[in-house]
Amino acid sequence: MKDRFWVVVFLFFDFLTALIAWSSFFYLRQTVLEKSEFKLDSNFIYGVLLIPLVWVLFYYVQGTYISIRQMFRLKMLNLTLIASFFGVILIFFILLLDDEVKSYEIYYQSVILLFSLHFMLTIIPRLIINSIMIWSIRKPGNGFKTIILGGNEKALEIYNEMISHPLNVNSFIGYVNLNGKDYLLSEHINYLGHETDLERILSEHKVEEVIIAIESSDHNRLKDLLLRIDDGHIRIKLLPDAYVILSGSVKMTNIYGALLLELKSDIMPFWQQAIKRVMDFLISFIAVILLTPFFIFSAIAVKFSSPGPILYLQERVGLKGAIFKIIKFRTMYIDSENLGPQLSSENDPRITKIGRFMRKTRLDEFPQFINVLFGQMSLVGPRPERQFYIDQIVKLEAQYLHLNRVRPGITSWGQVKFGYAENVEQMLQRMKFDLIYLKNRSLALDIKIMFYTVIIVLKAKGK
Repeated sequence: MKDRFWVVVFLFFDFLTALIAWSSFFYLRQTVLEKSEFKLDSNFIYGVLLIPLVWVLFYYVQGTYISIRQMFRLKMLNLTLIASFFGVILIFFILLLDDEVKSYEIYYQSVILLFSLHFMLTIIPRLIINSIMIWSIRKPGNGFKTIILGGNEKALEIYNEMISHPLNVNSFIGYVNLNGKDYLLSEHINYLGHETDLERILSEHKVEEVIIAIESSDHNRLKDLLLRIDDGHIRIKLLPDAYVILSGSVKMTNIYGALLLELKSDIMPFWQQAIKRVMDFLISFIAVILLTPFFIFSAIAVKFSSPGPILYLQERVGLKGAIFKIIKFRTMYIDSENLGPQLSSENDPRITKIGRFMRKTRLDEFPQFINVLFGQMSLVGPRPERQFYIDQIVKLEAQYLHLNRVRPGITSWGQVKFGYAENVEQMLQRMKFDLIYLKNRSLALDIKIMFYTVIIVLKAKGK
């Protein structure tokens, strides 16, 4: 609710300043740069109607309105500067480049004028609102709802360091005991319960930030705690010596005198996530149209290969544990799993001759472009599995649950490097590649994976 209020405030002023900046630019360009009388034309009207909306959309894609209460002044200044620069360049090439001008110098002057107006008119109210927001957060009870895991001496030290700083933005609602004997924090903040109640505590108190204050001897518990806490929304901070365990997944941050490491919940910037989703939709839409002949060929081949339906729908676990039905061309004889779930192998007799070819070329996966259009899958992401096998994998390696934090994909790093898994052990091996992808995902990596997938399809070398 608090985030939503500040988002609305920023949206309103961003829209208003974009409108004022464009109107001021248009007036000054005609009267000052071109030394002519001001007159309304189609560019001005289109600009007034569309440009403020485009700016707001641009800011959203950039991630400006995501976790707005954590958007402090320096970051806001950086985002505004970057958005103003690229946004003005885009407006210049779309709206201004075709204008008739007396001299090319007016083009350069126009760009500088529009950038200066837009940046200054945008950043001033943003910084004022940002300062008011930060002042509001620092008021007692308005800070980020924070709990501390651990009640030992180190936890008490961290707590004292943070609340003693005048710029503290954390509102400590209590602590969760880990050892069953450390209650030093009880004199300062509420005791919320033991770690066995952790999920209930996080949900009940709507926790925004967790500080894990455990000593070196407790590091064997760290992985389990992170699996239970890290949902992609809660900010997690750790003691510095935990860095060796989570190398590459944290960033140094000096939190008001207490040196802690912040766990990065998602390595991919929001603007890349937005572009990724747009790419998913556009490429899948084009693929469904262009691959229609392959769909027809595959449908006929499957129909004549053996009795049974053309498509095979199977329940899989997707984003945040949501169940969906994955769409594939049938590659096995019907009733192939009448004895229960079974993984296929390289020489599996249940696979039809046509099915074997389709698996090597990945033709059986093509209908999943429809899953992508429905938002159930992505082009690139960890391959979705059935709950039956997830339950077995989690018993051996609980980190597998991290893969459900992103949309599953038609192809993945694990699929490219390893191919189909024939048993749970091979699933665990493939999982390692998908976990590496999760910690390194970017648009560039997605494009590489798609490129290698195309090569596999063309060479029919899928495993």
